[in-house]
This record gives sequence, structure tokens and C-alpha cells, in this order.
Amino acid sequence: MTVYFIQAFIYLCAAVVAVPIAKRLGLGSVLGYLIAGVVIGPVVGLVGDETLAIQHFAEFGVVMMLFLVGLELEPKMLWDMRHRLLGLGGLQVGLTTVVVMAIAMALGLGWTLALAIGLIFSLSSTAIVLQTFNEKGLAKTEGGRNAFSVLLFQDIAVIPMLALIPLLALPELVAKAQQLAQQAAEHHEELSLVEGLPGWGYALVVIGAIAAVVVGGHFLSRPLFRFVASAGLREIFTATALMLVIGIAALMSLVGLSPALGTFLAGVVLANSEFRHELESNIEPFKGLLLGLFFITVGAGIDFSVLFSNVGMVVAITLGVMAVKATVLFVLALIFRVKGSDRYLLTLSLAQAGEFGFVLLSYSVQNHVLPAGIAQVLSLVVAISMFLTPGLFIFFDKVVLPRFEAKSNEREADKIDETGAVIIAGIGRFGQIVNRLLVANGVKTVVLDHEAGQIDNMRAIKIKSYYGDATRPDLLHTAGIEDAKLLVIAIDDQERAVELTEYVKHTYPHIRILARAYDRGHHYALRFAGADFIISETYHSALTLGTQAMKELGIHPFRAEQLRQTFVETEAKSKEALYQAWKDNTEESKFNATYRDLFMQLEEALSNEMKADRHDKHASSERGWTPPPKGYIDVIAEMQKDQD
Repeated sequence: MTVYFIQAFIYLCAAVVAVPIAKRLGLGSVLGYLIAGVVIGPVVGLVGDETLAIQHFAEFGVVMMLFLVGLELEPKMLWDMRHRLLGLGGLQVGLTTVVVMAIAMALGLGWTLALAIGLIFSLSSTAIVLQTFNEKGLAKTEGGRNAFSVLLFQDIAVIPMLALIPLLALPELVAKAQQLAQQAAEHHEELSLVEGLPGWGYALVVIGAIAAVVVGGHFLSRPLFRFVASAGLREIFTATALMLVIGIAALMSLVGLSPALGTFLAGVVLANSEFRHELESNIEPFKGLLLGLFFITVGAGIDFSVLFSNVGMVVAITLGVMAVKATVLFVLALIFRVKGSDRYLLTLSLAQAGEFGFVLLSYSVQNHVLPAGIAQVLSLVVAISMFLTPGLFIFFDKVVLPRFEAKSNEREADKIDETGAVIIAGIGRFGQIVNRLLVANGVKTVVLDHEAGQIDNMRAIKIKSYYGDATRPDLLHTAGIEDAKLLVIAIDDQERAVELTEYVKHTYPHIRILARAYDRGHHYALRFAGADFIISETYHSALTLGTQAMKELGIHPFRAEQLRQTFVETEAKSKEALYQAWKDNTEESKFNATYRDLFMQLEEALSNEMKADRHDKHASSERGWTPPPKGYIDVIAEMQKDQD
């Protein structure tokens, strides 16, 4: 028992140290696990022969991953994504497989071996790519959405790949495995429901197992989950989720099918269940831990002697695979009209092999499709291509993106052929509402925005606007800043908003400037620059939501409106003192100890004001409400005491 504790400690310690460092360096968690395995295995030698046995156990994390993938595949979402999912994703997997297979056959490999290698290298790293997209804010770009479609199709394609790979088994490897199996049969007997059955019997059993998963998941899962949820014990629901996944995996194994296939199918069946999110939250920690353990064992199992003796071949194959995938992706980006930097984002982000490559390699060796020696070399290729992925993103950030941003900036500003009483700088979600309100009331506006795509979107819905940088003096002059009455600043860039305020207030002091602030610090900076009226973009919406929250909690609507007004008035009283503390501070961080002390005093004053009973006066926003009965606050206080 002590040995198991020590081994578990070594694996967990390696993960705890390596993964945070890898993520901080932008390498991603998967590479962190691989590095941890390399360190404790080939480099230091803390783990050894037990790695293979642990890997078989950790592969259950893949089963859980495919169950979670199935849970995410709602039919409506798949239908909405059908063109990019089947078109872009399907062609990427298909073409990459065919090209890699052709190259492998040209190098003298058999077609079954070449096809298996093509399938393995057609996949990319979902974990690294999506994590990097989220960190860099690329998920909502056109390139990011297309890349997600390809990754989603790849995850789905793993299922038929797992079903196909056993059919590619090499006879010589099968014969050798049968000899080993006969020797092991004396000590261990594999459970099976289909052993010795005729073909038609095997087919019936398989169909029955799949039907049991589909029908049971659709009709029996909900009553089971409701029954378990009624107990109110989270650990029992977790046990139920694990029981479901393990049971389906065991059933698939008993009938000779892939456990991953069964759990994926169950996930799809449960995708529309009201318990889907609860299932995800319960399975996710186990999936993450087991997958991490799996990747550690992959790293620990890397044979550096294979790398050193074949370093030229490994590097050549790695670069060749990445070049092939990048070429296929670039051609597909042209066909599907992915434009600008998004085309290169799609191409570079998916050029590596992925974590499922390790899974398919292990599965291929188990099913006698790939010899162990070739699998070791291919594992190195997958790992190295993943190590190179952060470099591809750096290349995109430093070389590709600036080039296209420069081209975008080269677009000449539109010729402004009209002037108005109000100039609006920025026509995003905030500026649009301001502009619509003014135009609807007959106010002439001139709208400027330096995002070409946003201008095109506005013109598509008949909102007249001009492309150009509002901070440019010549453009403001053309827009008629000398004769305008108001300048509304609604641009997202905080520094540019402050600079524009300073310039206009200094050059055209008669112009009233109304500005949107991102937060309290931006609010102070705009005020210091000379803005006449500033509104924090989330202030009033947060007040409205907070007031509604109090009403939902049972506070009388009249009292809730009173508390809202009290909050506004109390903030207004301390507004000047807080601004002066911010302005007078010369430190780089203007929110110093003095400012924090004043803010804490505000919070204390706010708490005291909220406890007061107001019967003296009411704000206009309160007058539409029927007041609560006299002594209402005392009743509420008594109720709160009883609840405590």
C-alpha cells in the first residue's frame, strides 16, 4: 500500500508543479502534463514499469471526455453549424487523412498502416487551441469560430475512427497477440457476452446493447436523476453520474464495442436533459484528473533513445505533417471565403497534431494496427508538434496580425458630406442607442468609427455612418466640430477616449463633451480631461437589476425604490471627495491607501443610510409606488431576526 501512496504522490506532485508553470508560459495544460511525465520518467527515473498499467486505467478519462463531448452536442446547435461543421470540418479531416495516407504509402507503408497514420494526424489539439483562443480573446473572431467548428467535427470523428481502427489490424500482429493471449488465458479470463456467438447472434446483441443505451438514456435517466436529486446529497448524484458512465462503458466492453462509443452515444441522448449541467459538473473533475494522468503516462513512456537515434526523421515528419495540415487548411479557408487575418488564424492554430492522437496511437497498438516501434516515433511527432503550437500563435500575433491591421488602417477615411449638431465617436452597442434616440427625435448626428466592419454593419441596416478615426483633428474638422454643440465619446479604447476629450476641450472649449466611462478609474480620467458629463456604462443597469433583486426577495417595491435612491444620493455625496483623493495622488496607482480609506467610509455611510426609515421626502422615481404601511421597516427587521 505504501508503494501506491508514494507513486500517487509523485504523479500528483509532478502535475501540480509542471501544469501551472506551463500555463503561465502559454504552453497549455496538456503540454504541462507531458513535460511532467518526461521529467519523472525518462529524465529523473522516479516512475518505471507501472506506467503502462496506470495508462490503461487513465484511459478511462478519454471515455469520460467523449461522454462530455456528447452532452454538448445539442441537435439545434449542430443544425445551426451544419455548413461549417460538415463542410469545413469534414473536408479538413478527409483531405488531411488522404494526403498523409498517400505520402505514407509513397514511402513504402501498407495501406492499412498509412490510413491509421492519416487518421491520427488529421486531428488537432482541442485543449491547446481553445484555451489559447480564450486567453487571447480570439474565440469570437471569424477564424476562431471556424476553428471551433473544425475541432468539434474532429472530436465527433474520433468515434468512427475508434470503430474503424480495429478493422485495420495487421495479421502478423494479431497472430503474435493471440499467442500472448493464450499464454495469459491460463491466469486471466476476459468477460464477454458475444464470445462464441454466430454472426447473426453477435449482431443482435450489439443492436440490443445500443438500443438499451438510447432507450434507457431517454426514458429511464430522468426518473432516476429525479429520485437521486430528491435526496439532496451531492455525493450521491456524483456516484450516479459515475455509475452511468462506468456501466455503459462496461456494457460496450462486454459486447465487444468501444466504451468511448457507448458513452458518447449516451451523452448525445442526454444532451437535452435538464440534468445535463449537473452531469457535466460532476464528471468534469474526474475527466480532467484522469486525462491529466493519461498525458503524464504518455510523457513518462517516451523513449529518448528512440528520439536521439531518429532525431532527423522525427523532426522531418513533424514539420512535414504540420506543413500538410497548414496547406489543407489554407486551401479550405480560400474555398470557404475566410478572409484576412482569420484565414491565417485558422491555418496556424490547427496545424499541430492533437491529444487524441495519443489516444488513437495507444488504441492502435492495443488493436494490433501499429507496431510499438512506429507508435513510439509517431508519439514523439505528436508531442513535438504540440510543443511548437505556442510558437505558431506568437508568429500570428507578432507577424500576421500587425500586417493585416496595417492594411486595415490604410483604408482612407470616408468623405464626410454633412454636418450635425452632435458628433458621435463610436457606434458600438453603446453609441448605437444614443444615436437612435437622437435621430428618432429629429437631431442631426454625424457618426464616426474606426472599425471598418462596424461601419459596414451599420450601413447594412441603413444607419448612416463614416469610417475614420475620431481622434484625428482633420476628420473632426470635416465633420463640423466648430459648429457642433455636443460631442458624444463612446469609443472602447480608454486611452484614446481620454486623449480625444483633452484635445477637444482644449481646442474647442465651447463644445459640451458627453462620455462613456468603462469603470471608476476611467470616469475620473475623463473628468480630469474636461468631460462635462460622464456615465459609467454599467451603473444604471446594475442599479435596476439590484433593485429588482430586492423586490424578488420580498422587499416592498416602494421600499426598494427608496433604497435605490438612497444609494444614488449617498454615492453623490462622496463623489467629489473620492475624485479629489484620486486626482491629488501622484503615485502610478492612484487608488492608494487614502482613497481606499475614503471608499471604506463611503461603504459604512451607505450601510447606515440604508437602515434609516424615510418618511420625510420621496424622489420622483418613488412617487409611482404605493407606500408600505407605517412601521414596515420594523416588521421586516423582526422577520429577519426570526429567520436568523
